[in-house]
Amino acid sequence: MEIREDAFLAFHRNLDFVRKFMKPLLIGELAPEEPSQDRGKNSQITEDFRALRKTAEDMNLFKSNQLFFLLHLAHIIAMESIAWFTLFYFGNGWIPTIITAFVLATSQAQAGWLQHDYGHLSVYKKSMWNHIVHKFVIGHLKGASANWWNHRHFQHHAKPNIFHKDPDVNMLHVFVLGEWQPIEYGKKKLKYLPYNHQHEYFFLIGPPLLIPLYFQYQIIMTMIVRKYWADLAWAISYYTRFFITYIPFYGVLGSILFLNFIRFLESHWFVWVTQMNHIVMEIDREPYRDWFSSQLAATCNVEQSFFNDWFSGHLNFQIEHHLFPTMPRHNLHKIAPLVRSLCAKHGIEYQEKPLLRALQDIIGSLRKSGQLWLDAYLHK
Repeated sequence: MEIREDAFLAFHRNLDFVRKFMKPLLIGELAPEEPSQDRGKNSQITEDFRALRKTAEDMNLFKSNQLFFLLHLAHIIAMESIAWFTLFYFGNGWIPTIITAFVLATSQAQAGWLQHDYGHLSVYKKSMWNHIVHKFVIGHLKGASANWWNHRHFQHHAKPNIFHKDPDVNMLHVFVLGEWQPIEYGKKKLKYLPYNHQHEYFFLIGPPLLIPLYFQYQIIMTMIVRKYWADLAWAISYYTRFFITYIPFYGVLGSILFLNFIRFLESHWFVWVTQMNHIVMEIDREPYRDWFSSQLAATCNVEQSFFNDWFSGHLNFQIEHHLFPTMPRHNLHKIAPLVRSLCAKHGIEYQEKPLLRALQDIIGSLRKSGQLWLDAYLHK
């Protein structure tokens, strides 16, 4: 069985430990004379990228700043406290309720970025501690499942924007993405929805519904069906804490509505941030390219600023994050100039854009794909 060494290095921190499992499974790098699926693999790019990774290691860029993550957790807990105090002091009128909902949605979004750090094993040197804190953050602070997130998210990282391999572009016929899929749907006369209007109905069913409806259902069903009982216990601890805190202000039904309004707000934040780096890029079938080229084709950056870093959880450095997923996010800006230089050397486009432009490009890409579908549907 073949394994792409760059992907293996990207995802594993303790190489000696995981290599114990490789030999009996015949997992390793193919010899150069062996047939490989990586038809488009550029050996010089691969060599240069491995040298870049070595440079990053020499610069200690995989070493995290514990204070950074501690402060990030502290500001999440502070927002949770401010939310409760707002209702306690000002009452449960409309204005305090809306303010509290926005504060809690901000806390949830930031907890989402924090669990992402632990899920990628980028905080502690020992994987076990990352896994333990990951379950606490995603489970107790957000009510979700670490196992569900890991299974979904690492598929995305291994094959970003590849149909049938990246769950983030599996849109269940709701949207057509990229250039290949809309033309294929059009030729086959598939019209589950009027895709030429997808850039309009995106506002109605994308940002508002992803977390409160689709993710919420998927997470709960996954924990039950796959018997993730530890994750379920962590999630129950979140809901128990939430309802104990807010039932005194809103009652049972009111607290359920309040929770879903928070999820609704958070979902907008999450969808816009996560789609601005990928949906606007190449989305296609498996090209069998080298690791570096594959990540650059599917990923773009958003300009650095204090707000952009905070707002996106440093996912504005999505290129560097995809190339080095275990690198602590506060170091991504340090490796970025070296990544840009490597792109320039090999003529690979390194896309970076302002935040508002990145958000606008989401709609533009949906409009373009929708028109490709309509043209193929009517004329091919």
